[in-house]
Amino acid sequence: MSIAVDTNPAENSSRAPKSICVLGSTGSVGTSTLDLVARDPGRFQIDALTANSNVDLLAKQARDFGARFAVVANPDKYQDLKDALSGSGVEAAAGADALNEAADRDSEFVMGAIVGAAGLQPTLTAAKRGACVALANKECLVSAGTVFLEAVKKAGATLLPVDSEHNAIFQVLETDNHDAVEKIILTASGGPFRTWEKSRMEVATPAQAVAHPNWSMGAKISVDSATLMNKGLEVIEAFYLFGVETNQLEVIVHPQSVIHSMVAYTDGSVLAQLGSPDMRIPIAHTMAWPERMATPSPRLDLAEIAQLTFEAPDLERFPALRLALAALQTGGAAPTLLNAANEVGVAAFLGEEVGFLDIAAIVEETMSRALSQGLDAAPANLEDVLMLDQAGRVIASELVAARRT
Repeated sequence: MSIAVDTNPAENSSRAPKSICVLGSTGSVGTSTLDLVARDPGRFQIDALTANSNVDLLAKQARDFGARFAVVANPDKYQDLKDALSGSGVEAAAGADALNEAADRDSEFVMGAIVGAAGLQPTLTAAKRGACVALANKECLVSAGTVFLEAVKKAGATLLPVDSEHNAIFQVLETDNHDAVEKIILTASGGPFRTWEKSRMEVATPAQAVAHPNWSMGAKISVDSATLMNKGLEVIEAFYLFGVETNQLEVIVHPQSVIHSMVAYTDGSVLAQLGSPDMRIPIAHTMAWPERMATPSPRLDLAEIAQLTFEAPDLERFPALRLALAALQTGGAAPTLLNAANEVGVAAFLGEEVGFLDIAAIVEETMSRALSQGLDAAPANLEDVLMLDQAGRVIASELVAARRT
């Protein structure tokens, strides 16, 4: 169900601030969200903030923005958070149940920015109560696409895509002409290793992998961008978000990251959304939707940029993208297993337990083993999703251990 917005400026100026919950407020998307709130404080009111373990920043955010509720996911950090918020009037809580409580409060808008499968349950909780959910968590759709969308539909929730690529598609997809969509084209920067040979990638370090040429992102997403798994996950997301067939989804490498995605129509028209590589642009689009709001993001100077270039993705050097596309085609449990194995592989790489090229190898072997064990049925509910996720993590962890020894 869409949010009804009165477009009368006089009435808008007197409207009560929109209440916001930020799931994952200390991460890249979360801090960008709060940066925008700080620039337009009369428009928004922070209700709840959550973080995994960064108590110091979470407490500062809660105090600065007058939050009512703050949650740290790590239960061992509860006393630290409570002490940090002493005298502030902000209620402190910790653990998985508290994350769900934050999502289940009556905030109008929920920014789902917890990275990884850990964000699935609280984001789903927000959707089930019919909130307007801005989705920055890929795993909700990659691991539990059908389950998540059924919850959104049943509750009449609003789902808005935050990823720059999906937000771009959302902006240029003509819903009245959906049947005239020929294909959806997701752009990829190519990451820091776009021009590297495999022999060089084999010895790539975590520091090199997280040094994205265009975007400022967290470590996990940056590594996913380096492997191109990020783009594969986004293709799976797009399949669920926009109701197209798998053969209508395409990836093209665009190193400048100016065109964020495109929609091609049957009449030959191709509509693209352009902007600077600044996540505050798509975040602001969801926060103000269906209106717009000002951002401090750099404005495009196309004359200065001078040229925009494109190239096909190399699936031999970047097999993670191939694996994600295959998982979408296979369907069933494959996307859930893909995501679980990738999270384990990326964490192991960041911990210097395995090499960069091992990530995709671990994902491929995990999926092969899991499917051979009969773990192929599509999850029908959250419990199925969590079971498959855990099974994939166990297999992937065994593969990491084998490589480590």
